[in-house]
This record gives sequence, structure tokens and C-alpha cells, in this order.
Amino acid sequence: MQGKLTSIDSAPAVYAGIDVSKDWLDVYVHPSGGRWRLSNDLIGLRRLRRQLEGFVVERMVLEATGKYHRAAHRTLAGWGFPVAVVNPLRARLFAQACGVLDKTDRVDARLLALMGQSLAPAPTALARPELEALQELVNARSAASAEAVAVGNRLKAAQISWLKTELKRRLKNLGAHIDRLAAQIERTIMADPGLAARASILCSIPGIGATVAAALLAGLSEMGTCSGKAASRLAGVAPVADDSGNRQGQRHIRSGRMAPRNALYMAALTAARYEPCLKTFYDRLLAKGKAKKLALTAVMRKLLVLANTLLINNRHYAKIPPITP
Repeated sequence: MQGKLTSIDSAPAVYAGIDVSKDWLDVYVHPSGGRWRLSNDLIGLRRLRRQLEGFVVERMVLEATGKYHRAAHRTLAGWGFPVAVVNPLRARLFAQACGVLDKTDRVDARLLALMGQSLAPAPTALARPELEALQELVNARSAASAEAVAVGNRLKAAQISWLKTELKRRLKNLGAHIDRLAAQIERTIMADPGLAARASILCSIPGIGATVAAALLAGLSEMGTCSGKAASRLAGVAPVADDSGNRQGQRHIRSGRMAPRNALYMAALTAARYEPCLKTFYDRLLAKGKAKKLALTAVMRKLLVLANTLLINNRHYAKIPPITP
């Protein structure tokens, strides 16, 4: 249902592309050619709904822009519009495939509308407020941890006593900040029964602790609702084919979501040492002459597929893992 739009049986079908920034929504409607710049708030969204009266909106396409697209996505989807939130890289590659190299807000809005018609991306489900809060906290902890590493590196290279003192103070404050974030992340997870149950399953897997589990819950919320192969693609740990004619190129991982992939890497380092099945798998790959990095990536994928299977079956890890569906 799309509110008043579907009440007009003979209304033309259109595709809306919306380029989102902090203050503005640049909208292009294909094929009618309608184009507007609206404020990125409820007033602008209400004006957009009025502008689209008399049309059947087949798809609205927005780029993921951190937090700035969330209100538009939530409001438009709540009004019944089919809203697809797409990866900005995917949108840029589509523009290049169309022969468009320019990048402006107006151009991006038009290309997003064309993308909606050509590729028909599936509408994106709304994230629950609890999950959005967890994502924000996990991202904040990742940023603070990266800053702590940078400060620590500067401290090692510092020569001036005063600067060393300042950097040590900053490092101590960052450590306390990270600890408070970790505590809040734990409270957020435990306050939601669904997140708490999923976190408990993930933490039962050797190598996956509370930090990695939170990163996976926030960065790969699709786990447990998709296949292991799809989850591996989302995380960017599935090898991508590179064949042409008689040539069989070497497989490499590419793209995917960096934050959960980094978390899986840390989990794989531990699992490859201390979890018997995965250690045997890792050692077997090394014995075959595989590079350590490639073998570790394979362990990452094994861990992710195992975690996805356990979440699908709603069960904790056992020495004999369940059969992958």
C-alpha cells in the first residue's frame, strides 16, 4: 500500500531518486522529470509526499549516508512507499556504467531514480531502534579504539617530555571512554531479549567474545535470516571468481562490510589456535601450501557460516556443529 497513491488505478508509475545530505533532499522523479530540493526534515518530506500525489511510486532509492538518511527512510516507509537504501559504491558504479562521470547532488538523484527502474533494488527493512542504538555505540567504540591506537603510536615516537605527558593523559582518558562504551553496549544488548539471545549464541563459539559478538550483531544484522553464502558475501569473506575463457584466475575477497570483517579477523586469530576443529582446518590449509593470510580468511568464513547456522537453528555451539542448511 502507498497511501493515496494507489487509489488511482490509471496513475503513471514513477521511480524517485533521493540524494540525501545533512540539510537537503535532492529529488528526481523518473520518467516524469520532476526535480526538487527539499529540506531534510518532516516539512520537506511532507512536501515530497504532496508532490507525488497522482503517481504510483514503484521504488524510492536513497544512498546510505551514515545517519542522515534514517529519518527519511523511516518516515517514507511508514507512509507506505517502497524505499530501497543502497550502498553508495553500488550507486557510483551504476553511474559509471551509464557513462556518467560527473557527481553532483542533482546528477546523483537522477541516477538513483534510473537505478530504481533498471535494477529494482529490494525495499530495505527498517532497523529497530534498539539495533540502531547498538550500531551507533559499536561505531563509537571502533572510532575510539582507532584513536587510541593512533595516540599510542604518537606516544612511542614522541621525544618531548611535555608531549609524552599529554599523550599519556589522552590515552588514559580514551581507555576510560572505551570502557564506558563497552559497558553501555553490554547494557543495550542485555536490555533487548532478542539481541541478548543472539549475543549468547555468538559468544558460545570459540574465538568470539563480547566485543566481536557486538560488532557482528551491529554490522551483520542479517545473520540468521540468510544463507551462509549470503552472509559471507555481506562480510566480504567469500572468494570472488575471476575466470575468462580458458583462464582460471585466482580467487580474492573484495568489498563487503569492513567493521564485522575486522571483528571476524580477530576471532579467527584465536580460533585458529585454540579451537580444535578450526585449528585442524587451518593447519591443513597451511600444509597444502596456502598462504597464512588466505588460510586465516578461510577460518573467518568458517566462523561466520557456523555463527549464521547456529542463529538460524537458535542453538548454542557444540563440539559437533549442526549441519549447514
